[in-house]
Amino acid sequence: MILCERGIRTFESSTRSSLDLSSIPVLKKLTHLPVIVDPSHAAGRKDIIPALSKAAIAVGADGLLIEVHHDPENAKCDGMQALLPEEFSHLVDDLKKVAHSLGRAI
Repeated sequence: MILCERGIRTFESSTRSSLDLSSIPVLKKLTHLPVIVDPSHAAGRKDIIPALSKAAIAVGADGLLIEVHHDPENAKCDGMQALLPEEFSHLVDDLKKVAHSLGRAI
């Protein structure tokens, strides 16, 4: 079993959901289960996925679920929240730096 934080519904309208990053260290303290974060679903838009991903790693997430598509404009669903493969590659490099600075491996 894996726990996944995908966001909570709020009255905020600039994102699909509010990503509850505070839940990650709480869950890690209360359970032995791995916790992953889905910033793509929470954001509903691609421009803030890198920042949410870095924050999730910084607070202890064990993994991320990030949508990637080679042609987001023609994706059958969720194209607005899909990174291009090149964008994803750059993000992975940045995430490795964040993890390394915290003494964690990706």
